[in-house]
Amino acid sequence: MIPLGKPIEQILGIGALLLLSIGCAIVLWPFLSALLWAAVICYSTWPIYTWCERTLGGHRGLAAALMTLSVALVLVAPFAIMVATLADSISSLITAATRVLDQGPPAPPHWVAGLPVVGESLAAHWEALAHNAPAFMIELKKLIGPATDIAVASGTVLGIGLLELGLSVFIAFFFYRHGRQMAAYVRESAERFAGSRARHLLTVVGATVHGVVYGLIGTALAQALLAGIGFWIAGVPQALLLGFLTFVLSFVPAGPPLVWGSVALWLFVQGAVWWGIFVAVWGLLLVSSIDNVLRPYLLTKSNSLPVVLGFFGFLGGILAFGFIGVFLGPTLLAVGYSLFLEWHAAEVKDRRHSKSEPPDAA
Repeated sequence: MIPLGKPIEQILGIGALLLLSIGCAIVLWPFLSALLWAAVICYSTWPIYTWCERTLGGHRGLAAALMTLSVALVLVAPFAIMVATLADSISSLITAATRVLDQGPPAPPHWVAGLPVVGESLAAHWEALAHNAPAFMIELKKLIGPATDIAVASGTVLGIGLLELGLSVFIAFFFYRHGRQMAAYVRESAERFAGSRARHLLTVVGATVHGVVYGLIGTALAQALLAGIGFWIAGVPQALLLGFLTFVLSFVPAGPPLVWGSVALWLFVQGAVWWGIFVAVWGLLLVSSIDNVLRPYLLTKSNSLPVVLGFFGFLGGILAFGFIGVFLGPTLLAVGYSLFLEWHAAEVKDRRHSKSEPPDAA
């Protein structure tokens, strides 16, 4: 054997540890989004889990199984229904398009010509398409293809997201089961890196996660539920799918009015004027107003994420993590934003403290 010096042994040890870390990262990378969202779910619902554990006499496994089942019913089941609904919608879209191709478009309503500026030209173009079947078929085929492609792509994204969401709920069981030990590891590691400020920073991160989950995601779910109920009362087809679309667009500035406003306009076109007024009033007074009431109340204990960062978190999360990024993107950006504000506040405090100290006597 060739004897190795201590520096060489240290270099080899560090290299082996680095290679092992890279290998572990490669193995876990496909499950990163599910792991992160499982941690967010577990932390944000931990008080409920502890209550279940006390109620069940301290049986951690049973309490973890009950919480996992509850989270699955709240998160996974609605999106599973949504994927099935979207598949039915694609079939209905193709059937409706085929029927319109066979029968041709209806004549434009009388109020179309009365629209300001574009009314007469729009009515004339509509009449021309209604009486010119070949031209109408060409125009309709231009829309059917992209619409079907978008619907199929959306269904694929939702299907993959549903699998990741189910995986994250499955992982959450083990986080519930061993949560206290994992939290101790996190605290010890944070103290080794951040020192005495570790506990404060972990508190900030926890408050931010609670604020995002209950403030942003909770508000989005409430808006989607109210919108879906309003659409169902008005007899709008695919009310569940439109409610889900409201949930997704609630992360976008002025997103929900795009949904209920379009539905109200569609009802006006169909001649259901009173139902259109009902949907417009319902959306304005309940769906959109709850965002101004519920979200500030739920975000009182955390740094409110700026609207532009929330929008970037929504889009960037989808691009980086797929459908589950709708939840994960805003959460990660909010945590980063809160830690940045804490760092900036600490820097300002240190500068003021250094300026206030008297200079040493010569």
